[in-house]
Amino acid sequence: MAVVERIVTDRERSRGCPPRQWPITTQPRALLVFMAMVLACALSLIVVALAITPVRREEMITFCSLVVCAAICVEAMRRLGTPSGLTRDLLGAWWFPTLLLLPPLYSLIIPIPVYLLLQFRIRRTVLHRRVFNAASVALSGFIASSVFHLALTGDIVGPAGLPVRVGREILITGSGALLAVFCCALFTVLNTLIIAVAVHLSSSDTTWRRLLWDREAVTVDSVEMCVGLTVAILSGLSVVLLLIAVPPVMLLQRSLLYQQLQAAARTDPKTGLLNAATWEREARAEVGRAVHARQSAAVLVIDIDHFKRVNDTYGHLVGDHVLMGVAATLAHQLRQDDMVGRFGGEEFVVLLPGADMAEACRVAERLRSKIGRKVLAVGDHSVVITVSIGVALLRTHGDDLVDLLAAADLALYRAKDAGRDRVCLPAARRCPRARESRQPQLRSRGS
Repeated sequence: MAVVERIVTDRERSRGCPPRQWPITTQPRALLVFMAMVLACALSLIVVALAITPVRREEMITFCSLVVCAAICVEAMRRLGTPSGLTRDLLGAWWFPTLLLLPPLYSLIIPIPVYLLLQFRIRRTVLHRRVFNAASVALSGFIASSVFHLALTGDIVGPAGLPVRVGREILITGSGALLAVFCCALFTVLNTLIIAVAVHLSSSDTTWRRLLWDREAVTVDSVEMCVGLTVAILSGLSVVLLLIAVPPVMLLQRSLLYQQLQAAARTDPKTGLLNAATWEREARAEVGRAVHARQSAAVLVIDIDHFKRVNDTYGHLVGDHVLMGVAATLAHQLRQDDMVGRFGGEEFVVLLPGADMAEACRVAERLRSKIGRKVLAVGDHSVVITVSIGVALLRTHGDDLVDLLAAADLALYRAKDAGRDRVCLPAARRCPRARESRQPQLRSRGS
């Protein structure tokens, strides 16, 4: 994929700033190769499908009607507002009728206008991500649609001169309905797998189980499949009946977005962790329960060493990748009952319910070690990140959350004064010795 370079301005030279980078250039090389392969496959299939698929009036009317319905839902999403980060939608209500009722060519094409609408009407996110998502949907839809039509007619585009008619009569039969469910599920699995591979290549801290299996995502996909099959049956009767399908889909989409907006109010948009207010509220309640039940608990305050230097040297985009990488490592290394949040800037906080002094120090040292091994690629160089961690134990260093945070913050300053890249306690105890103090630095990959 071509990379567009921008000439460095005189002001940037005088400040010693590096030239601004396009977001796609900061991605791992393996991810770029995978994205290029998916996009190339989708474009090649579009060219081949255009050459072998005859244009038929009835199919074009159905396709345009589905695109218009999808556009109405996108506009409804824009008016309601969407949370930042990953947003679930019900656009499958329009993908599924396309792959069941129309030749596979239309499954390749329909993501193009819909994702253009998403890009310019809802949120202008990085273009390469939007293009890749569209290519993933197109490729998955083409495969599922091809399987469906081959199983029914033995031909992808139908007999010569005759349109492929997969309407209500086929979908309401037992075998036709089972085949439709199988092909819709195939589309969902393929699309999820493609996205999961991309996410895994961009972040090695995310496990395959977490990418491929999510109870909430499976529930939404199941609802989406049922709605899509219902819309397909209505479309098979008459495209005019799509007017009946749009309001329920919009209502379901509104309910889904409302739940995501509630979740977004609790989380930090950049890292996906609990925001400061939510973490403090829930941690205070957990500490109160621990005090009442005479149980132990520990608080960790984690700070990225020399984070301002990273932002000043490489730019805030790289700084954001550092924050997201550290957040992913914290979430992956902690237990489900542990509470982790972003406290502001480059600082994170963790509550460890039931942890004693030994366990809290062991967890903190593991986090320090795991994050210290991360190497972030920046062009032809790499950035090494370390963290300093302060630890405070309930009843030993404080009896409530405020005291624990203050004690852990003092311990964090002790760790920084002692050379950073280490774990410390607030009392005058010996800090766990770091294996090597590795401040963020720029190293050539070839060195």
